[in-house]
Amino acid sequence: MRKSILLLLVAIIAMNAVAQTPAEDKNQRYYDINKNIDIFNSLLRELDMFYVDSIEVNNLMQGTISNMLTRLDPYTEYYSEENMGDLQFLTTGEYAGIGAIISYKDEQVIINEPYEGLPADKAGLKAGDAILEIDGEDMREATVKQVSDKLKGIPGTLLKLTIQRPGEKKQQTLSIEREKIEMDPITYADMIEEKIGYFHFGSFTTNSSDRVKETITELKNRGATSLIMDLRGNGGGILDEAVNVVNLFVPKGEEIVATKGKVKQWDRSYHTQNQPLDEIIPIVVLIDTGSASASEIVAGGLQDLDRAVIIGNRSFGKGLVQTPRDLPYGGNIKITTSKYYIPSGRCIQALDYSHRNPDGSVARVPDSLTNLFKTRNGREVRDGGGITPDTTLPQKTGGTIAFYLMADYIIFDYVTEWVQQHRTITSPEKFRMSDTDYDSFKEFVKSKDFKYDQFSERSLEQLKSMMEFEGYMDVAAEEYKALEEKLHPNLDRDLELFSEDIRSMIESEIVQRYYYKKGVLIHQLSGDKVFDKAVEVLKNPDLYHSVLQPKPANVPPAGEIKEKLKNQFS
Repeated sequence: MRKSILLLLVAIIAMNAVAQTPAEDKNQRYYDINKNIDIFNSLLRELDMFYVDSIEVNNLMQGTISNMLTRLDPYTEYYSEENMGDLQFLTTGEYAGIGAIISYKDEQVIINEPYEGLPADKAGLKAGDAILEIDGEDMREATVKQVSDKLKGIPGTLLKLTIQRPGEKKQQTLSIEREKIEMDPITYADMIEEKIGYFHFGSFTTNSSDRVKETITELKNRGATSLIMDLRGNGGGILDEAVNVVNLFVPKGEEIVATKGKVKQWDRSYHTQNQPLDEIIPIVVLIDTGSASASEIVAGGLQDLDRAVIIGNRSFGKGLVQTPRDLPYGGNIKITTSKYYIPSGRCIQALDYSHRNPDGSVARVPDSLTNLFKTRNGREVRDGGGITPDTTLPQKTGGTIAFYLMADYIIFDYVTEWVQQHRTITSPEKFRMSDTDYDSFKEFVKSKDFKYDQFSERSLEQLKSMMEFEGYMDVAAEEYKALEEKLHPNLDRDLELFSEDIRSMIESEIVQRYYYKKGVLIHQLSGDKVFDKAVEVLKNPDLYHSVLQPKPANVPPAGEIKEKLKNQFS
């Protein structure tokens, strides 16, 4: 009896300990949070009172918050009250202003690209125009954000913009009426050969799925019996819009995505809510490394349901969901709250931000550690690294010189001068840069103080340090010198070696000046192997349907079968 009582007491104590552990952990966490808030408040007060120089409290706080959130993931972001317009533009794709991209160049803010048909374009602004004054206020030393804030305003209001155009001595003052700027998520749509409809879908903003529906309906009315949906470069957006786009092609009631996070009450399952627009039309979806988030939900959902053939390159791999949360003083935090899972049950998040390397970097999930899932038809797909296309066409990697020519505005400045000498060009799909023009570009580059750093050269310097540290420099000095000569930047050599990539960039920049973003897309499609492959698949119904079926198990490769037959009947 005594023994039974002792056992009972031990059991009760153990149960109490287990019951109390979560509560104690919770109290400890609240204590840690309050303690650190108190430390931070005291620290800020001490800095403000005693630091040798006066400090900009707002700037200091903005930097501190930014650094703190960066340690979590790239998508959790803080928006102060004055930056709420940026968050609104990300989610809605609309704002009130003049409709132009601006950037900082040569210590001044310039027009980088006016959007077709919007106030900046209608007023005659050109790429390269330097912004000097807005409504009489000097903008020569202003930042991009300061200029952007001055350009935005209430639709219908006027602003006076003083600019300096490259190649002209006289300044210009233009009167521009602000408009509500709504960015069309459909960059370009048209019919191509063999009754194939094509459209490029740029962003998942508010009501963008309605715009996709309109575009598909129009293409079908023009005779389209199959579709190419181009999601390359589409960085995503609103999750509901992605579900609605998939819903255009699959029946009502299908689960497209489920979200799971720390707060279980927020877990959700997203199903299609409407009757589809077309359940049978053949579809090819184009993706690349720039296709992320909502784009991956669409591509992955259609792949998992065996509703479309995916062609291109593996997508970015963003399987995280952000939720806006209001903060005091009109601010907001866009916070990562969950991961999403597409119909097969896989999550395509490529990077694990909760486990960082000692240097702070984040590694991609290796293919060997990914898990196998099945599509509705039984095809094998994997998690942990974006959407892998059904047909992958390798992307060509160019030299870093092309990147630096763009980043240092060398190509931009050359094209600005080139456009001033050419009133018109041929149609986007036919335009090609002549050899004479490329020779003039090479001379233009040489006339500038252009320096570029190759990643291979920097790695070579690190290798040299390691060789010296480990004592191998003497025995491998000759081989190192030969490698150094090969990898040292050589402008003449690299302008020829990577001429194809550089020409393509210059051509796209030129076409954009005359035909805007739509023209650039048309120009790039004219030599696009991924696009050509999509057309090939849609023109061959047997090939299209065979891709959507699982591969038979244990079937030898075609070459092996052919060799066996040859040996059998020889």
